[in-house]
Amino acid sequence: MPLRAYLGLIRSLAIYYNPLRRRQLRAFYGDLLQPGDLAFDIGAHVGSRSRAMRAAGARVVACEPQEPFAGFLRRSLPRDIVLVQKAIGPSEAVAQMAVSSLHPTVSSLSTSFAAEAAGAPGFGHVRWDRSQQVQMTTMDALIATHGLPDFVKIDVEGFELDVLSGLGQPLPMLSVEYLPAFRDRTLAVIDRLESLGRYRFNPVTGEAGGFLWDEWRDADAVRAWLAALPPEGGSGDLYARLA
Repeated sequence: MPLRAYLGLIRSLAIYYNPLRRRQLRAFYGDLLQPGDLAFDIGAHVGSRSRAMRAAGARVVACEPQEPFAGFLRRSLPRDIVLVQKAIGPSEAVAQMAVSSLHPTVSSLSTSFAAEAAGAPGFGHVRWDRSQQVQMTTMDALIATHGLPDFVKIDVEGFELDVLSGLGQPLPMLSVEYLPAFRDRTLAVIDRLESLGRYRFNPVTGEAGGFLWDEWRDADAVRAWLAALPPEGGSGDLYARLA
């Protein structure tokens, strides 16, 4: 594994295991999840959210195909967190991941994401310098093995719609990362969710540690909110709850 990949791992650990961030995540998931809930962490990265979900009492399945992160999780996660060293996507396949060694959080299985991001605000310093072959399975297959999850976190850098393409039933609750510079991808995710069931939505901006709105809103309200965001705005997570 190239040295740059390990430097990327160290950088991610410094970011995501910040003590304040860990406390915020534990408090947030403590309110969101109930003991005994089943949670899928799709794009587990360094496992900070998997650990926070577990601290809330959830049973956790963490999915992470990228090395050296999968190896780190294999060695460091609590034994009661199930690690699936696969990507989640539209089919059972072998896929190529575009990897940014120094900024591994933006590594992606989307064939177009890296090309689009090259000219997007906030990505000028990022280089996708290598590729990695990964095994891919579907959300439906994951559910067949582990059960229907109460909550699914999806953070896969532009591959969210592909993840949901491998799902044939509505989920009770999920979150997807949104990036204002790629709002069309989030709008496509909203359309896909509406094809599965009737959802209400609520964003978490950046690392705010709480929902933006006091009440969950319908898809049209979220579309209007996304349309008003400046392209250079920060990322966050959009939560969707089955009505």
